[in-house]
Amino acid sequence: MESKSTGRFGLGRQSSLAPESRSDDSRDGSELPETIEPPIRLMYSANEGDLNGIEELLDSGTDVNFRDIDGRTALHVAACQGKTEVVGLLLNRGAEVDPTDRWGSTPLADAIYYKNHDVIKLLERHGAKPRLAPMHVQNAREVPEYEIDPKELDFTNSVDITKGTFQIALWRGTQVAVKKLREDFLTDEDKVRAFRDELALLQKIRHPNVVQFLGAVTQSTPMMIITEYLPKGDLRAFLKRKGALSPMLAVKFALDIARGLNYMHEHKPEAIIHRDLEPSNILRDDSGHLKVADFDVSKILSVKDDKPLSCQDTSCRYVAPEVFLNKEYDTKVDVFSFALILQEMIEGHPPFTAKQEDEVPKSYVAKERPPFRAPLKLYSYGLKDLIEECWNNNPARRPTFRQIIDRLPSIYNHMYQKKRWKVRPLKCFQNLEAMFRKDHSDPSSRGSSHSRT
Repeated sequence: MESKSTGRFGLGRQSSLAPESRSDDSRDGSELPETIEPPIRLMYSANEGDLNGIEELLDSGTDVNFRDIDGRTALHVAACQGKTEVVGLLLNRGAEVDPTDRWGSTPLADAIYYKNHDVIKLLERHGAKPRLAPMHVQNAREVPEYEIDPKELDFTNSVDITKGTFQIALWRGTQVAVKKLREDFLTDEDKVRAFRDELALLQKIRHPNVVQFLGAVTQSTPMMIITEYLPKGDLRAFLKRKGALSPMLAVKFALDIARGLNYMHEHKPEAIIHRDLEPSNILRDDSGHLKVADFDVSKILSVKDDKPLSCQDTSCRYVAPEVFLNKEYDTKVDVFSFALILQEMIEGHPPFTAKQEDEVPKSYVAKERPPFRAPLKLYSYGLKDLIEECWNNNPARRPTFRQIIDRLPSIYNHMYQKKRWKVRPLKCFQNLEAMFRKDHSDPSSRGSSHSRT
């Protein structure tokens, strides 16, 4: 039976939910007097990682689930201190896996707070469940309208999509894309913050050229973001399969991207910067149009970002020089990335393929740009000029997406008219050639011709 004492164990790290100041170090503490009762000594041994001492106390009849005046157990103490072997021993000796202290914290919650990853994994293997999701609300009326019951998501035939970040699931009879915040990421404040920020952004975005947000799971773990599923895949996979695209298709795709980004940049009251615009983050829908996706490093323009982007956060092959240099920047960083993608669609390969990815931004800073190796006729009607303006080293000289949208249709129409002009004379020539062959192969037609002569 679970026992309780009026004693309190106050050494080392304390409960992750306790209102008073918590120690973030592992103080050794002094030797306990012999008069201290065995249950408190059990917690001291758990704090110190004394496996033999714990065995002796348990063998002598000390309750493994003893709670002090704060409702804390030896398992709480070991989880706080990161004593993985002690946690395993206590669990094997019958310790309750999810006891709550007076503040509602469990051993797993404490291990998550103090980022003791091995303890987290061990507790989860024994069935421990996170007590509260990072976005949990206390009142049912505060549950967001977008909240989806995770029981409605069927992952039976789930597969990983788009860089392994998303999975396919079935929701109310419809295939959807589900992005999960892995439970081991709950200890990573940056990952949790990025999840919250992406969710906040997706709620604000509604546009045909931006992937549609459907809902989220925030009141239980794992937390998830649910968006529409586009089975055609991303632009990166399409380019790998197709290689260089025709200028007309490249311009058509560029217009889709520009419209999605222009919507974000003109978002009111504050602009939204994507910051990770690259082919893997652009998806194709059933109608052949493109949609901008993956906003985990996107930001509202007015929000200061103290942590610079790294090549682990975004693709350095498409990053603007001002971002790489950690200078102040604005929406024009997306215009720079857009230029590289547009050129890649015509060239048929990513920018600076011969360079290592982390070396590419240094080339951009040195004012180097990917060479135009495709025939210049593929960049006609001002397309080459537009690309060069978009990747200008001075962000102020790059056009806005509103200006890009104004120019692309004219380029497309010129290409279309040229294509029609080429096709019509060819068809006329083919028709004349067919008539000539008929006249020289058909005897009746030759006879009639002579008779008319």
